[in-house]
Amino acid sequence: MAKKTSQFVCQNCGTVYPRWAGKCDSCGEWNTIVEENLPQADSPTSTGGKGGRKIEFADLRGAPEIVFRLKSNIAELDRVCGGGLVPGSVILVGGDPGIGKSTLLLQAVANLSKGVNKIGAPTRCVYISGEESVDQVRLRAMRLGLAEANVDLASTANIRDIVATLDVPDAPDIVVIDSIQTMYTDTLDSSPGTVGQVRAAGHELIRLAKRRNFAIFLVGHVTKEGTLAGPRVLEHMVDTVLYFEGDRGHHFRILRSVKNRFGATDEIGVFEMTELGLREVPNPSALFLAERRGNVAGSCVYAGIEGSRPMLVEIQALVASQNGPAPRRAVVGWDSNRLAMILAVLEARCGISLSNKDIYLNVAGGLKVTEPACDMAVATAIVSALTQKPIPADMVIFGEVGLSGEIRAVPQPDLRLKEASKLGFERALIPPSGTEKKVKNDSIRITHVGHLKTLMDTFH
Repeated sequence: MAKKTSQFVCQNCGTVYPRWAGKCDSCGEWNTIVEENLPQADSPTSTGGKGGRKIEFADLRGAPEIVFRLKSNIAELDRVCGGGLVPGSVILVGGDPGIGKSTLLLQAVANLSKGVNKIGAPTRCVYISGEESVDQVRLRAMRLGLAEANVDLASTANIRDIVATLDVPDAPDIVVIDSIQTMYTDTLDSSPGTVGQVRAAGHELIRLAKRRNFAIFLVGHVTKEGTLAGPRVLEHMVDTVLYFEGDRGHHFRILRSVKNRFGATDEIGVFEMTELGLREVPNPSALFLAERRGNVAGSCVYAGIEGSRPMLVEIQALVASQNGPAPRRAVVGWDSNRLAMILAVLEARCGISLSNKDIYLNVAGGLKVTEPACDMAVATAIVSALTQKPIPADMVIFGEVGLSGEIRAVPQPDLRLKEASKLGFERALIPPSGTEKKVKNDSIRITHVGHLKTLMDTFH
């Protein structure tokens, strides 16, 4: 019987199959299973016993090595990356087309080129574009006022050429690949942007970064669902995954960390798009609330936590008479399933009829809120819009709502109230359990709410 020399692997999730299939049972994707050759028994990549060497183990005791980080001097970017860029790390940056990924990274490498590396030499930065020519990148640099920055530019999409150029003893310290979907390796017959090409190109670049110990940014496009295009195994291979979010109708941009081996996840950085590029926002709460109008029914301020940073945003709700055959639920910046749950709790536990009303909910400023602590603020805004009774302009609200209508405690209430006090708020509605002894803020008058019914009594 002939020995098997190939296997079938899903290019999206990496599942191995004994034979070809049209659909992957693990990830549900179609036409992602391709045939790959197995290494021969006498080849250097074989998993046999020949050519191997004994590995040595170490215990958990001992002082860890202090990690050196390259600072970009863009505080919001350094915060999301965990305090700076670690040599040898691979950062995958995703975002919608035109959101500002290339602008942010060009500003970052321009700032990094002014610093020094681990040995005290000037930081060498390389920007490789597969989408634009060198002249187009230069035009953007001139518009941003970065034309004098010491950054090496190149325009190519061939992975073989990139590896041959960068795989040298005096390799650069920072490399930007814009974008990974345009890169290709001539060992595959498929076109650039396909699953196989993205996976192979990413693997080669990651191996190169680890071998030559330089930090590399991989720019990735996103699908219409908002996830990074290409194989999900690429997200598992890299050290850090950043999403650049924002609405083109707003000038705010959010850089969110969803994976970071060298720092905290769910950290965010806030930027403002200006004529001279992206400008970091040191106090995003004040910026998000700058255009807020007080004494408006359906508007309240939510005190949230994004990563390690407190964030105050305005929650807006509008309740209108039903115009179509079914009530409409329009949500911007929040989970629509979470809104459906809040509406069901208000009807079942508080006796408020909303089944014949159109509900519109908006998180002002273009920020996307995922924290359950926003539940009580959403419920309060909806009831305020329904009764046309404004919420006090100097009040902040936070708390998680359970299915029985109870208000549950949320993490770090003292940090949320400290941020609210800094911005001049004087009152707060917060959950009672586990917070009365922990929260100490003399400048804010705290009201504890244990159930939505108690909250609804203030509107009658």
